[in-house]
Order: sequence, then C-alpha cells, then structure tokens
Amino acid sequence: MMQESTGSLDDIFPFGEASILVFQAQGVLSNISSITDLGGFDPVWLFLVVGGVMFILGFAGCIGALRENTFLLKFFSVFLGIIFFLELTAGVLAFVFKDWIKDQLYFFINNNIRAYRDDIDLQNLIDFTQEYWQCCGAFGADDWNLNIYFNCTDSNASRERCGVPFSCCTKDPAEDVINTQCGYDARQKPEVDQQIVIYTKGCVPQFEKWLQDNLTIVAGIFIGIALLQIFGICLAQNLVSDIEAVRASW
Repeated sequence: MMQESTGSLDDIFPFGEASILVFQAQGVLSNISSITDLGGFDPVWLFLVVGGVMFILGFAGCIGALRENTFLLKFFSVFLGIIFFLELTAGVLAFVFKDWIKDQLYFFINNNIRAYRDDIDLQNLIDFTQEYWQCCGAFGADDWNLNIYFNCTDSNASRERCGVPFSCCTKDPAEDVINTQCGYDARQKPEVDQQIVIYTKGCVPQFEKWLQDNLTIVAGIFIGIALLQIFGICLAQNLVSDIEAVRASW
C-alpha cells in the first residue's frame, strides 16, 4: 500500500509564509505583460521608473534641505514643476481626447476578455472589476462572445456556451456561498430575463457613471495633489532664497 505523504507547506516552502508570498508575487509579475496586452511592454518597468523618479526626487529634496545644498533644492523644485506640468497636460489631453480614451479602454477590456481563461491573475482581475462596478463586458454582456468558452456559436462545445462568468451575476444577499455556475446559459434568455440574473450594463459606461457620481471627490484628490506639489516648489524656492541671502551676507 502506498504510504500517504505527510509533507506540510513548511517542507515545501522552508521560509514559511514569506516565501509563499514571494512565489505568488513572481507569478503575478511574470504574467502582467500578457494581461495588459501592451505590445510586449512590461508594466513592471513603468512601476520601476516611477519608483526611481520618486526616490531621486525625495532624495534631492531631503538632502538638499538638510545640507543646505542649493543645487539639489533647485533640482527638486524644477523636477517637481516638470511633473506638475506633465500632470496638467495629461489632464487636459484626457478631457480633449476622452472619446479616444474610451475606445482604448474598450479595446483593452475586450482583449482581456479573450484571454479570460488563459491566466488566473487576469481572471481574478476581471472578476473583481465586474463585481465592484456591477457590470459585464466592456459595453454589455454580449462582449463575452469574444471568448472561445462563452461564445454562442454552434461549434462551441463548452458548457459555458452563451453564458457569462459568475462575476456578472446579480448577487443575492441571502447567499453565503458563491454560485460559480450562475451565469450558465444566461445570454440565451430574453433581455428582460437577463436583467434579473446578470448585470447587463458594460464596465465602460459604469466607470463613466462612477466618475460622474464621484466627480467632486476625484477632482478634490487631484487638486489636493496639485496643491501639495505647488507647496513643495514654493518651500524649496523659499529655502534657496534664504540660503543665498545668508551666503551673500558673509
């Protein structure tokens, strides 16, 4: 008789929970470029660049103030001003080209719908988005026809044919356990009946609605960030002026 293995997670991961988290993080980062479908560009590099810029900016401001180094303080002030200008430009362009951004978001979501079953991290991301925004697909539940498992073609032998993921289903507060099969055959029903079972609104319109409903909060956050940046620039310039005034009096 084969002896049953009694190995524990500690035997597999000798460094405990920390090593498990590291392996999970590596799995997410290794697949993130395929999740976002940015033409081979890995978004991890974007995070590295942003982190590096923040480190350099913080280092210049901190050391410049402690050591009264006017060069570092001027660098901090100019660099922060450039970032503020870029943010302002990005905001204006986003408002002007909002239709283009909507099209890109639609393209992004649909590409990820096609790869829904190909990556568990992507699957969790889409499920979280649809549950949080109470939406289904980019502009509607029929966008799931793009996925080979959920499309309604006669050649599709999948049990999920003409269905949607469970994250599209309307939630019953009385249910404690998630029914992962609640979306089966949902799109074969008339549209009136679909609205009872699943969310029929797309994630792009729902996101636009959320922005409109929370416009004051979103605008307040951006204004607050802008004011902090302007305040930092003013403090740096004021400190430079004080240092140069003291040196001129020597």
